Amino acid sequence: MAVTHYRELVAWQRAMDFVEAIYRLSQRFPREELYGLTNQLRRSAVSVPSNVAEGQGRGIGLEFARFLRIANGSRQEAETQILIAVRLGYITESEAADALGLGDEVGRLLAGLLRSIAPE
Repeated sequence: MAVTHYRELVAWQRAMDFVEAIYRLSQRFPREELYGLTNQLRRSAVSVPSNVAEGQGRGIGLEFARFLRIANGSRQEAETQILIAVRLGYITESEAADALGLGDEVGRLLAGLLRSIAPE
């Protein structure tokens, strides 16, 4: 794998798009959720590209793989919080579907990247 910088990774780039989508989506949450669901959702989304970057900075191999798994866990956490927002009526199912679709794409990219650095 000849990546010299995390910003070259498509998984990181799309994870950044995911963060942007989450921030835009959560802007419409009720004000009383600012320190609750809004904060938690944003933190879990930000964790995805952050862990990709940190893992790549630590080098290729088991350490990077560990951070990719953490990134994927944070992605799944964010997806769960999106579904909670739908159940609470903060966003529509259509709005959630767009964010979840982007999350699915990030998940596939993370899985592919993981397979490329730590084949089973």
